[in-house]
Amino acid sequence: MCHANRAEPAKPVNTLSCNLGYARGQCARFADDASPDAVRFTISHRDSDGLLLYYVMERDHRPFAHGPLQYSFASGFHTIADPLLERQATAYVESFQRRQREL
Repeated sequence: MCHANRAEPAKPVNTLSCNLGYARGQCARFADDASPDAVRFTISHRDSDGLLLYYVMERDHRPFAHGPLQYSFASGFHTIADPLLERQATAYVESFQRRQREL
């Protein structure tokens, strides 16, 4: 789902620019405000209990916000205030776990 307008989620027509980030100016639904337009994740640490991820939100190819995210294999993410960031981070972890199983 497209959450560019959080009040009115919609099914996206073209997900390529959304999935790569920087959809501002490419999509009419993307607000021209001060919000970030891309988010990146990386895994900093992995052990038997979980993962430590770092995220970087970007706006116009520059850092906007960043921080750590703790993920437990038993209970998922510790508190993340932004539900969309949590969903994106969850998708990243699910993709990581799927790739690990395929190795």
